[in-house]
Amino acid sequence: MTTVPARHDHRIVVITDHGSDEGSSAVLEAAVKQLTGTAALPLDARRFMTGGADRAEVRDGRLALHLAEEGRTLTPDAVIVYEIPPGDRHRFEDFQRVLARSDTARLGAADSTAWRNATDKSRTVERFARHGIPHAPTITLDAPDREAALNAFGRLGGDVWTRPATGLGGDGVFHATTTAQLLAARDHYAATGQKWQLSRDARNFDAGGRRHQLRVVVLGERVLRVCEHVQEALDEPCNEARGARSTVLPPEELPQRLADLAVAATRALGLSFGGVDLAVEDGGCVFEVNVHPVISGPGALEGVALPLVQAHLTG
Repeated sequence: MTTVPARHDHRIVVITDHGSDEGSSAVLEAAVKQLTGTAALPLDARRFMTGGADRAEVRDGRLALHLAEEGRTLTPDAVIVYEIPPGDRHRFEDFQRVLARSDTARLGAADSTAWRNATDKSRTVERFARHGIPHAPTITLDAPDREAALNAFGRLGGDVWTRPATGLGGDGVFHATTTAQLLAARDHYAATGQKWQLSRDARNFDAGGRRHQLRVVVLGERVLRVCEHVQEALDEPCNEARGARSTVLPPEELPQRLADLAVAATRALGLSFGGVDLAVEDGGCVFEVNVHPVISGPGALEGVALPLVQAHLTG
């Protein structure tokens, strides 16, 4: 991998939500240090969101960041944006619009449309359908009455997964196979004021009868990392946060048809980088693409963070 030489004025900014504890920011900062020999400057994304104290503008084509607490303005060479919670991404769009007008190096961080395509799962389903990406039949509902919810449940065969249209880490995801379960899910989303979706069960069972799916991290046309998730609890989503066991697999062991599917799903949403969740059974079925997949675990620095930072610096 090519090393980017450090300059006396070289500054790479890593903008993440400092209220997050997932740890991706630390791995990205380590990658910047390894590639450039200089430390990245970590900044809190919340300060650049709507209502935040810091602001951004474009000066002579470059992004200028005004840091209120420090009383100074920084003009970075490159901006890496990561770890922005889905529910707060709309508050970050003003910053993205400013970044889009600059010539400061970045990778996808200014594309608010692509972020919305991946964050709002109703938009995800529409884009997948338009681009021929296989996915489970899905219906999006917004404050449905009892009859509308039960009608959607019946149309999908009475075996569905429900989820918020904007969600994170398997929170608020339920498996419903009975009317009572479906109506309990409806009551949950009504209480939280969330638009939600029903998707037909993908029947993603391995030979041992366990829930089974892959997380495939894609950068452009490349597969950087593959993690296999196995869930013993059949009514729980196949997320590590909900008890699934995760195993890192060599990317070269991923069948080419699944690698192609992951790349195509990412491209369909307009993303240049993403973490694709997919089932391997029955030819492959994509669940979603994560804008900022968690960068952690064995090999994450070498396998994901280093090539991702390198792409920011060299395109």
